[in-house]
Amino acid sequence: MHHFIFPTQDTWISSGSSTIDGESFKDQNFGRDQILEVKKEFYNNTFNYPTRAFVNFSGTEFTELSKSVSDGTIPTDAKYYLRLYEAEGNSELTEEYTLAFQPISQSWTEGTGKFGDNPKNTNGCSWENRLNPIGGTATAWDFVDIDSNHGSGPAILGDEFGNIFSASTQTFSNESPDVNVEVTDMVNMWLEGQKENYGMVARFNGSSETDNTTFGHLKFFSRNTHTIFSPRLEVRWDDHIACSGSNTGSLIQLGVSGLDDNFLYMKGLREEYKVGERVKFRVGARKRYIQKSFTNSVQTVTGSFIPEGSGSYAIKDIATDEFIVPFEDNQDTSYTQLSCDSNSNYFIQYLDGFYPDRAYKILLKLKLDDGQEQVFDDDFEFIVKRK
Repeated sequence: MHHFIFPTQDTWISSGSSTIDGESFKDQNFGRDQILEVKKEFYNNTFNYPTRAFVNFSGTEFTELSKSVSDGTIPTDAKYYLRLYEAEGNSELTEEYTLAFQPISQSWTEGTGKFGDNPKNTNGCSWENRLNPIGGTATAWDFVDIDSNHGSGPAILGDEFGNIFSASTQTFSNESPDVNVEVTDMVNMWLEGQKENYGMVARFNGSSETDNTTFGHLKFFSRNTHTIFSPRLEVRWDDHIACSGSNTGSLIQLGVSGLDDNFLYMKGLREEYKVGERVKFRVGARKRYIQKSFTNSVQTVTGSFIPEGSGSYAIKDIATDEFIVPFEDNQDTSYTQLSCDSNSNYFIQYLDGFYPDRAYKILLKLKLDDGQEQVFDDDFEFIVKRK
């Protein structure tokens, strides 16, 4: 199972100033930008200043997530991943770099500013301030967590010895800058009430944030994007019911030796579903060609089931051809394995995090005993509509 929630706030902050007129960015707000920037600026071939991005998932959806964990709908061993999607314009990346993702220790306000505002907008959080309401008094972050050359920064959650709570990292090496990092410890810390949920910061890791050897201008879509690539928190867990024993009823096991020509298909797939539905999608399985005989004609009556561990699913956005739910069916991460009951194989998918008025398609995969894999992509399409 893959379940998604979206941020209630995000922004990025800068510790630098303009090299043209010297105007400071440290009190400037970028909360309405469609892009989150995590970058290192250099001037005259020397490191100048870094920027960071904030993302907060502490809204109604997170509350509902907490309730689902409490009532057992989502298991306590579920895994949580932060997803950020690269936008055009990434540049100057070193071949290998590491990003850190750390909890923030204080509340902050997204604000209403954009990078191109003239005069600059200081309403909202910035490098210097976590709050700065129009006509009100600015509230600074508690303490400096970067060297004195770059001023006061947001307080990252840690103890009196400087140890960071529940930090995560992702290392990139000649690959897409898309972020797909596990943040399970951090989210569980919030769900269990150990610390208040003020969101997380994305930054270059450790000393690489201020050194002269790591480079990078990273741009990710923010929640204000007009694309489907908003930041998201993904919840993943194995919810499949074993395709074995009494679960399969009178269904006949599909042969997966590699000698059979099999066919997987969707049963009763509707053209439309509503955002927020929790759908049991049914999957049919049979030999592609069934000869007329008394010995195998029963397959056309009772159907077949895909044996345990051999079937899985994925879901794509048709317009972008991007996986919304990728195949994850290996021994360690069986998040998209097919379940089975006495009627057929099936999988359950929450449509809470699917964008409305978009078309999606389901792909089915069959693993064979000889190591081959067969993907069935036969226009199993549906649209998600608004409630």
